[in-house]
Amino acid sequence: MKNNLILLVIALTSSLAKAQFIKEKAINVQIGYGLTAPYNSFYDIADDGFFAQGELVLKAASWVEFRPYAGFILTSSNGKDINGNPTDEKAETKAFLLGGKTRVQAPIPWVAPYVEIGIGTSIGKFETFTYFDDIDKSGIIHHIPFAFGLELGRNNNVDLGLTYYFQPSVQQFAGALAVGITIPLRN
Repeated sequence: MKNNLILLVIALTSSLAKAQFIKEKAINVQIGYGLTAPYNSFYDIADDGFFAQGELVLKAASWVEFRPYAGFILTSSNGKDINGNPTDEKAETKAFLLGGKTRVQAPIPWVAPYVEIGIGTSIGKFETFTYFDDIDKSGIIHHIPFAFGLELGRNNNVDLGLTYYFQPSVQQFAGALAVGITIPLRN
């Protein structure tokens, strides 16, 4: 299953890169404040860290883009819940992210809202320790990326958004408040 998922992502991204319906190509680089949280928790837990990602932007129309991506997220627990109370519960991730997304956006100059969804894989170490779950897993798992935000600027080349990676096999989601910049590529 995992090998088939990786092969599917590679096949989709390689065929999209050569597709004739792609009007423009660009590189998007994002950096941000990473978070992970368990699906089920007795306390309100959110562990923080660092997020970075690079995307190949393949614009098919003014309102739709295909975005193969690679990135990573590193989060760790400080032993406290959101309210600052001590807790043993945690949701930590140290993972490389790989996959593909589709972004639908309003083609508006200066401020263009967007939403995106896709499928991908996380490769790394995942720990979810709560009253309900005790998961300590290393390896490859699937994730479902979901993001929304705004593209800013005259050419919509600055990206401000919230991005999430739902990881059901380890009962947690990873996310980030990220800022990015898009650099056009010449054909």
